[in-house]
Amino acid sequence: MTFPYGLTIAISGSHKLKRFTQWAEATLPDLQYRLPPQTPIKTETMTIRLSAVEDRARVLSALSTSKL
Repeated sequence: MTFPYGLTIAISGSHKLKRFTQWAEATLPDLQYRLPPQTPIKTETMTIRLSAVEDRARVLSALSTSKL
């Protein structure tokens, strides 16, 4: 599966990948995405790769109503 669309979100602290995965499973269980292999603790953003442009709007909408 290809993931041609990217979305950079603000996220700080440690365990970014694990926190996003848990949030996505609870909030958007059918979301198709790919995360980077790792993220440094000091970064405050993370880019998620998505399979459809509609998924970008879904993630942004869900992020506006729940905290990551």
